[in-house]
Amino acid sequence: MKLEIARGLFLIGALTVASLAVAAWEQPRTQVLSSVSSETHCPVPRAIKASVAAQPDNDLLLLMFGLAQGIKPQG
Repeated sequence: MKLEIARGLFLIGALTVASLAVAAWEQPRTQVLSSVSSETHCPVPRAIKASVAAQPDNDLLLLMFGLAQGIKPQG
């Protein structure tokens, strides 16, 4: 097989794979789910009640500070 034919077949195959990937690409769209009252959509079951509010953890702030310090270049 000549080199030009092999290159042409490779190019056709690559374009086919790329076009199939573009056709199968699915991105989430921004849209309004419902303009009706929000009582019909309940993300948490009604039987579960949040009795205690979550308290922030002081170690989390220390962790975030440590991570932010690690990002800076040394020099």
